[in-house]
Amino acid sequence: MPDQTSSLLDRLTKAPLVADTKRAKTQLADFVKRVREEPEAEALSSHLDSGLLRDLLLALADHSPFLWQLVVNHPARMARLALKPPEETHRALVESQFNLFRDLRSGAIARHDAMRAFRQNRNAHALLVALADMGGLWSTEEVTQALSDFADASVAGGVNLVLTETADLGRITLKNIDAPGEGSGFTVLALGKHGAGELNYSSDIDLVIFFDPETTVLKDASEAATVYTRVAQQLAKLLQERTADGYVHRVDYRLRPDPGSTPTAMSLSSAYVYYETVGQNWERAAFIKARPVAGDLALGDAFLNELRPFIWRKYFDFASIADVHAMKRQIHAVRGHDEIAVAGHDIKLGRGGIREVEFFVQTQQLVFGGRRPALRGRRTLDMLKALHDEGWITAQARDELSDAYRFLRTIEHRLQMVADEQTQRLPTDEEQLKRFAKFCGYPTLKAFSKALTDQAKIVQGHYALLFEEGPELASDAGSLVFTGTADDPETLATLQRLGFREPERVAETVRGWHFGRRPAIQSARAREVLTELTPALLSALGGTADPDGALAALDSAFGRMPAAVELLTILQSHDKLRLRFADLLGTAPRLANTVAQSPHVLDVLIDPAFNTPLVDETAIEEQVRQIIGHPESYEDFLDRARDAARQMRFITGARLLSDIISPAQAGEAYAAVATAIVRASFERVRQEFEADHGTVPGASIAILGLGRLGTKELTAGSDLDLVVIYDFDEERRESTGPRPLDVVVYFTRLTQRLVAALTVPTRRGLLYEVDLRLRPQGGKGPVASQFKGFVAYQTTEADLWEHMALTRARVLAGDEAFGTVVEAAVRRIVGTARDPAKVFAEVRSMRELIAQEKGDDDPWDLKLARGGLTDLDFIAQAFVLAHGAAHPSLVGQASEETFAQASNAGLIGEEEARSLVEAHRLFNAIFQWQRLTIEGRFDPASVSPAILKRLATVAGLPNPKVLLHHLRETASQVADLYDRILRVAPRRKSTGRSA
Repeated sequence: MPDQTSSLLDRLTKAPLVADTKRAKTQLADFVKRVREEPEAEALSSHLDSGLLRDLLLALADHSPFLWQLVVNHPARMARLALKPPEETHRALVESQFNLFRDLRSGAIARHDAMRAFRQNRNAHALLVALADMGGLWSTEEVTQALSDFADASVAGGVNLVLTETADLGRITLKNIDAPGEGSGFTVLALGKHGAGELNYSSDIDLVIFFDPETTVLKDASEAATVYTRVAQQLAKLLQERTADGYVHRVDYRLRPDPGSTPTAMSLSSAYVYYETVGQNWERAAFIKARPVAGDLALGDAFLNELRPFIWRKYFDFASIADVHAMKRQIHAVRGHDEIAVAGHDIKLGRGGIREVEFFVQTQQLVFGGRRPALRGRRTLDMLKALHDEGWITAQARDELSDAYRFLRTIEHRLQMVADEQTQRLPTDEEQLKRFAKFCGYPTLKAFSKALTDQAKIVQGHYALLFEEGPELASDAGSLVFTGTADDPETLATLQRLGFREPERVAETVRGWHFGRRPAIQSARAREVLTELTPALLSALGGTADPDGALAALDSAFGRMPAAVELLTILQSHDKLRLRFADLLGTAPRLANTVAQSPHVLDVLIDPAFNTPLVDETAIEEQVRQIIGHPESYEDFLDRARDAARQMRFITGARLLSDIISPAQAGEAYAAVATAIVRASFERVRQEFEADHGTVPGASIAILGLGRLGTKELTAGSDLDLVVIYDFDEERRESTGPRPLDVVVYFTRLTQRLVAALTVPTRRGLLYEVDLRLRPQGGKGPVASQFKGFVAYQTTEADLWEHMALTRARVLAGDEAFGTVVEAAVRRIVGTARDPAKVFAEVRSMRELIAQEKGDDDPWDLKLARGGLTDLDFIAQAFVLAHGAAHPSLVGQASEETFAQASNAGLIGEEEARSLVEAHRLFNAIFQWQRLTIEGRFDPASVSPAILKRLATVAGLPNPKVLLHHLRETASQVADLYDRILRVAPRRKSTGRSA
């Protein structure tokens, strides 16, 4: 134990070497002159002619502009530091720093005086520590403890000052004005080296601030977050704002939970929930060193006590090794470089550096500390001893790592003493490096380099042994690590190599997952799987046409999912599924959303039957009914119907995406799925309805599908256009059940039940949107139409546009015999003899009305664009209605077959028919792909380039620009044919809609 009563001057044992003696002596001579001119410093002058103090001052003048300014600017302060015991000076500065709030409260000083005193105390303490360290008075442990003690006093004193001011403003009621932190409702924890009592010379201080949301010291407890966040901000400003006197400490609040989305001061309850649900191993490691330093210390101790199960697991937690190794991997400079280059070497983060010693200790603390309380200490050197005492490391490892740690920390302090900068990187310039070697006490750069590399290799060797079985958090392309709060340069480079355009955004997104910003991945199991899956998943996404868009789609999917562990586990288990899912994210976000809702739909992608181009209506209905099964309850049926539709529509979309089926076949398959769902739903609804209301004797029902459902050209996003028709015996109008209904009410309610079954959202999501507006009298008519009234209306009252709709009608479900009767009636109505000129004129009029209401100038809107699908379908419907009586083969066909039959009937030429068929096939294909990939309006400015490229590929064209030109050209040809076939005047001018 050194004599702590002797002055610093009397206890000096060494001093750094000087590189530029002439310059140093000149500067010292100027200082000596100032000392002799200042009475309070005169006592120092006799010690400046020779001796260790002179040597120490020469070294400061030569190597440290920061320290030398502290010396020359205040000779009296230098004299006091030199002529008193350093421990006494240290205690006085700590006490002064802590009590400045009392001087301010008493009126002895003003606030600007307190600000200045905080900084002058720090300057004095920084000079004191440097002298005691370089002069050989204090050990590494004593230096770091003294720095930590002073930081404690700064934070506590600053908090007390800010709390006092807050109380003066009436925002808080202090329970003890002499100890403002007591019972204040919030606590400040120091983490990192500050928390451990191992602070380095010029370091940020890592603080986290938590408050009790039920505190009683605030006028309004609901303002706790606002008040305490302001206290935190004022504290940071007090300590780190730079003035003419410098600063006190740089403050870093980023170790709090999810710093990118949480306030600076966080409620204890929120913190508990965060750490219990999404707290990561690197945060466990950080909290090993946590210590209350200001505010309500008892509250802080209670919080850490409650957090103990999170930090210290009951079992030996070997899984922590991988995560802690990931932290170190994040800060490694370059993997695979065993040689340590001294120039530019980072002695903290580089190989064999300080961080490796700390992680060597922290990893074993995390693994074994839950069962070994002796391993729960904060200080690195103490825990090296404890690891040996507990039998986990050898005496050689303890001694070698302890010596290396002291050596590296000393070098770190010297680096920071040069200019008061938080740096751990050695100079890259050889001359500067030679000078720095002398500052560290080495006569030559060679001697310094050998000492450094010897120690670094020792550290590296012990660290490598601990992690020799550790998993690589890297893909074949390179490192992919997302622990902590900062971007890893190597990881960013890897992401760029994988194809991501914005690697920083990717890194922030993935870190956000680990921080629990998406509830779907907050469970421990989900985050465990995610950690293991991330490299492979990012590699898969990088292989898509738009990696950034695919990742954004995945993040969006996570945001909608209640839980993602099922999906993550599936992706982890199957390489093929992972690649296909990545492709879905990049080119078919609609399908990716389906996966987010029901991850097991991915299973179909590895089923051998997936590669069969199934479009047969009977086979698809069989699969739908198999998935639905035989649910006992009606609610269960609704859920299973939604599962079945989701899975079958997903299979159809995925087959289209994989080029197993064509766009036209996809339309047939989507229609077959919808037909099967309508049939199964109607059967179950009818069963449930008849249990309550019985049947109407002699009555029948038929459900018609119209629009794209009727022509079997349904898309991934299509509504279902339905019309319900019934018939009954006029003599028997009432149902037979326990709750009888009149026939009109009966079929009205039955129809409403069917629509509800198809549209109501359940816990399994939505099924279809249903449109009944194509029924007689549209939205004004009854939802179910009586057969005779339907026929009479269509024969005598209906407008031509209603007959146009009927050209695409087919019976989907209901009573088979009655369905045949309805279909025959529809054929008669559609095939009625009409004046072609009148038909064409009304078709043109309807087309113009649609254009006026919805526009027709967006070339990417293949349905509404002039010369697009609407024009093509209207041509076909015009043929049916104008010539169906003379040519019955036109009736009941989809548009492309109608064109072929029109050509056979001599209504148009073969070349015209071929042009119309090819245009319809092109537009329908692109339209199918648009609906598969994007929900809502197709806006090329916001659509992923990968999707646009895929559309071009579908059309057999090289790029989207050529595709757009081809679409415009084809639409122009169709518009000309439309004009010629329907015998209209030259096409009117644009409606003004922008493309």
